[in-house]
Amino acid sequence: MREEGFQPAYEEAGSGIPLILLHGNGEDRSYFRHQIKDLQNLRHVYALDTRGHGLSPRGTAPFTLDQFARDLEEFMDQNGIEQAELLGFSDGANIALLFALNHPERVTKLILAGGNLFPEGMDPKDLEEVRAEYKTATGHQKELLSLMVNEPHVQPDELKKLTMPVLVTAGSEDVILEEHTRLMAESVPDSRLVILPGSHWNAAESPKAFNEMVRAFLEGE
Repeated sequence: MREEGFQPAYEEAGSGIPLILLHGNGEDRSYFRHQIKDLQNLRHVYALDTRGHGLSPRGTAPFTLDQFARDLEEFMDQNGIEQAELLGFSDGANIALLFALNHPERVTKLILAGGNLFPEGMDPKDLEEVRAEYKTATGHQKELLSLMVNEPHVQPDELKKLTMPVLVTAGSEDVILEEHTRLMAESVPDSRLVILPGSHWNAAESPKAFNEMVRAFLEGE
């Protein structure tokens, strides 16, 4: 559904080809502060706060990844962005993937960092911890955890629909299983796979290596 008047908080920097950054669960656009600073010299960067995160309102629409993908569509429409490159991290990667599957003509390049196709793509120990926390959580925290416990639901064969260049990346010590990350890359016709040293949060912890990887992909190297 479209929620009339819903507008996410965001910041923008740079000029040229639009590059939209989508953060992970429970975070906000500040997760990408190192990427905004560096990539603004290469692209017109838009960093969004997802619905109910950061400074964006919760609104009344469903709190689901599908709804967040619709919010992204509305944001692009509101700002006259016909096509964009997308860089999503964790749940942001899942939002970017859902958007690209539904609107492949609007995505020119896609970067999926630490994303997953279904909850079982997570390390079993991490998933069990999230499920245990979900059982006792209430309110907004339960909504956030629901995004990891109950979503997403994408079959590997669906990734054959992606016709744009796709970079699939994760950390060597990620909460996403490496075999799952490799499955995602192998399911995309035009993909590049990069496993970076480090954790799930390597864009923040090792920004130099992460940004070099992103720049090389965006510039076609």
